[in-house]
Amino acid sequence: MAKKPSSDLMKPTGGGVFRDLVLRLKLILRLMADKRINPLLKVLPIASLAYLIWPIDLIMGLPGVSALDDAAVVSLGMYMFVEFCPAEVVQEHLEALRSERHNTDLDDEVVDGEAIDIEDEKP
Repeated sequence: MAKKPSSDLMKPTGGGVFRDLVLRLKLILRLMADKRINPLLKVLPIASLAYLIWPIDLIMGLPGVSALDDAAVVSLGMYMFVEFCPAEVVQEHLEALRSERHNTDLDDEVVDGEAIDIEDEKP
């Protein structure tokens, strides 16, 4: 089996930002449950989420900036977790998630309907 570079694994699918975000979150949850992933590696996303509730920030005192460093740490932690996981395991879970999405995708369904204009009739 040819091994894909890990940077090609999470290319956007063309489904939009929120769809890609949900896909990535589902992928992370599936990887966390996979026994083939090193348990020490699973500490990375947990630690990045724990940083959100930790009272000490990397950048303190600047309003608004402290929220940005929280988002950056969580995003980096999740990204690094997926990058450090074995590429074939990530690819296997991605293919399963994408096939589930295509099976439940309702974009191709056509619903027949009729539109009528209703005018207000006042006596």
